[in-house]
Amino acid sequence: MKQLLFPNNIQFWYETLRSMSHIAYGGADFGEVVSTAERIVEGDYASWYTEWLATADRVSGQAEKALAAGHRVSARDGFLRASNYYRSAEFFLHGHPCDPRHDHAYDRSVDCFRSAAALFTRIIEPVEIPYEGTTLPGYLYRVDDSGTPRPTLIMHNGFDGTAEELHFFGAMAGVERGYTVLVFDGPGMPGPRHHEGLVFRPDWENVVTPVVDFAEKLPDVDNSRIALVGISMGGVLAPRAAAFEHRLAALVAVDGLYDLGETSVRNIPGTREEAERLLRAPSAPELDAALEEIMAKDPIARWAINHGMYVMGVDTPRAFNASYLDYTLAGGIAERIQCPTLVCDAEDDMFFKGQPEQLYDHLTCPRTLMMFTAEEGAGAHCHPGAMRLTQARIYDWLDETLGTTA
Repeated sequence: MKQLLFPNNIQFWYETLRSMSHIAYGGADFGEVVSTAERIVEGDYASWYTEWLATADRVSGQAEKALAAGHRVSARDGFLRASNYYRSAEFFLHGHPCDPRHDHAYDRSVDCFRSAAALFTRIIEPVEIPYEGTTLPGYLYRVDDSGTPRPTLIMHNGFDGTAEELHFFGAMAGVERGYTVLVFDGPGMPGPRHHEGLVFRPDWENVVTPVVDFAEKLPDVDNSRIALVGISMGGVLAPRAAAFEHRLAALVAVDGLYDLGETSVRNIPGTREEAERLLRAPSAPELDAALEEIMAKDPIARWAINHGMYVMGVDTPRAFNASYLDYTLAGGIAERIQCPTLVCDAEDDMFFKGQPEQLYDHLTCPRTLMMFTAEEGAGAHCHPGAMRLTQARIYDWLDETLGTTA
């Protein structure tokens, strides 16, 4: 897809398209996104924060006035959009150390989302899911208040997305189709990372199993029809969980990932084994210097490494790249998945090209590889800009797999 804004910065364009994609479920207005983008200095993270924050503040202020005047639908819609704009504002601020402004924007994003959630006719319920002596934040979406067991979707995001953002990426689409939906932030994801310092862990089954335990106790959940969806980096996390958590009736990886370590070693000369030894070595000054050079030249790598140090809880670019080596489905892990699995792929994925096919090839369970194309407007990583199309194709597969009609 042509970069309609930020023609010289694919990173800024992709994140703008991401906000545009949330228009489909009330998370943005086209004019608000464009007018904000036009004020941003291309490539300037400070400008990005300032302008998105200004838009979020304005929209949330309007929502608060609408609520005070008794205009509940207008207030709900405004809070939803403001939540997404605050999320966008803090997106580039993570690193080691983090820009202190990120906490304010993140907390405002959650506050606005919860204000909107309380105004839905079918109230979206914030939940706290028990997890290793603490809780994981999430939201429960019910079709109605009958307590009828329904096919259920458990959803989590990935490297940089929030539980709140999943409202626009599948949660409301599920409710429309008669699904109970439970979304959550796991360790390394924004809620647990911001407020408890919990970082990502590769053994994701130890995250998902407590969530399934929680879901099975809910009257709205049909325990025989629980599906798991992972978005972006969730495309390796969710399959890892499904390899060991066999209560799942279906799995969706949007988009599929097989081995994150491939991204860590691809620019290091020598064999994979030699690259891994360097990444994990007590000292590797030449590699450290090379990573710093890559960050200086490549804005996408710079952001990914800075954010990666934050979510992995490590202090150096090399340590971040080393941490990625543990996020893999190699060694027979993918082959342990038993439930029917949908692997989504993006024709023009700029992050993980080829990985969905690798995952698909290693699966021994019933499997489907689903390609999203540029012609459909869906060719980018996780298909921003084609949200209705994406949800239709994923949920149609789930309907057929789980024996559901909507």
